[in-house]
Amino acid sequence: MEVQLPIADVQINVILILFVSFIIGFLSGLFGVGGGFLMTPLLIFMGIPPIYAVANEANNILASSSSGALTHWFKKTLDVKIGLLVVSGGLLGTFIGILTFSYFKGIGKIDIVIALAYMYVLAIIGSFMLRDGLAEYNLFKKKIAVKKKLHTHYWIHGLPFRMRFKTSKVYESALVPLLLGVVVGFVSAIMGVGGAFLMVPAMIYLIGMPTKLVPGTSLFVTIFVTGFVTISHAFTYNTIDLMLVLILISGSIAGVHVGQKIGQKLDGSQLKALLALLMLSVGLLMAYETFFKNGEKGEASLKLPTDKIAEIGEFGNTIYNLSGQYPIVYGILSIFIALSAGILVSYIRRQISKRINAPKSIPPKAI
Repeated sequence: MEVQLPIADVQINVILILFVSFIIGFLSGLFGVGGGFLMTPLLIFMGIPPIYAVANEANNILASSSSGALTHWFKKTLDVKIGLLVVSGGLLGTFIGILTFSYFKGIGKIDIVIALAYMYVLAIIGSFMLRDGLAEYNLFKKKIAVKKKLHTHYWIHGLPFRMRFKTSKVYESALVPLLLGVVVGFVSAIMGVGGAFLMVPAMIYLIGMPTKLVPGTSLFVTIFVTGFVTISHAFTYNTIDLMLVLILISGSIAGVHVGQKIGQKLDGSQLKALLALLMLSVGLLMAYETFFKNGEKGEASLKLPTDKIAEIGEFGNTIYNLSGQYPIVYGILSIFIALSAGILVSYIRRQISKRINAPKSIPPKAI
């Protein structure tokens, strides 16, 4: 099923996008991180220009993050106080990132900057995670138990403005989560990701949060950061394509919840190693796509063969006109749709879980 995207002006196959977004959503739920670092490159491989891939995946992450964060809110497995501090830094970092994005877009170098960001960030983070994951798995196989400290203190924890975070049971400088937020916001604006693959290890190893609170807090932060990224791209560059966003949301939210269920049954060290290999693979593919691929620039590497030429339909024309004439309304609408979809799916999952886990009534004994 081929459609023409009204804003990105690219022909896509809906079935392919739905399938890929479901798989990425599944992997996101499985590994406990956002899927932007996977989905954005794949959108580029499918022929969507990087500037549109970044903006629309940020909007998609907003939906899946809101759904996941609400689930953790119900379970009381997130630290709101630390989350709000990371968000405060994240908004500043996103603003700086958008300015940087604008500069490189203005000089015509934004595509290469996005590619280089993926290559270096994924290679560095993936290498460290692979090292740790293999080391933990090796100890697990040898049945060696390593006693770890409750918290490892670094010089950064001794910075001014120390605070006590009761939920996470840590006492350290408030500048630690603030600075983490700045880095995450900057990376999110450039790469179109939620930043969870940076936040998750930083919250565990740098902030010292309990592991059970990290996924929920990370998703909570991602809602605000990606929301700001989405609305900035909508207002500044007119790059949000609601038709693409709706397709991405439909596949990814379903995949996230399936992945979360299965991920609870797998070993953490194995997941860490698999995620690291996935990161390194995507980084290498981005390098190939950018510097070594033969063919026309922007030609899709991942596509289903078709001779059908799709045209923009009535719905597409409505999106195009709304985006051009009312950009503020359009940007708010894109965020509202993402949040509504995420909250609705999370609520449905909670209701289903309640019914499954509800105690069954015992019939009275016959007299």
